[in-house]
Amino acid sequence: MAALAWLLIPLAAAIGAGLWGSWANRTRKARGDGPELDGYARFREAMEKRSSSHT
Repeated sequence: MAALAWLLIPLAAAIGAGLWGSWANRTRKARGDGPELDGYARFREAMEKRSSSHT
């Protein structure tokens, strides 16, 4: 019986991880990459301004 309990622990953890992964991934599909790409464009623009003012 103790061996069965030790096998149920990883099984429960795997099920929990699968549920959490599907829940965490549901918001990515709706949001897309727009905010991340906008932030990267602002960062790149700021770095280009900085490097051109130092030369």
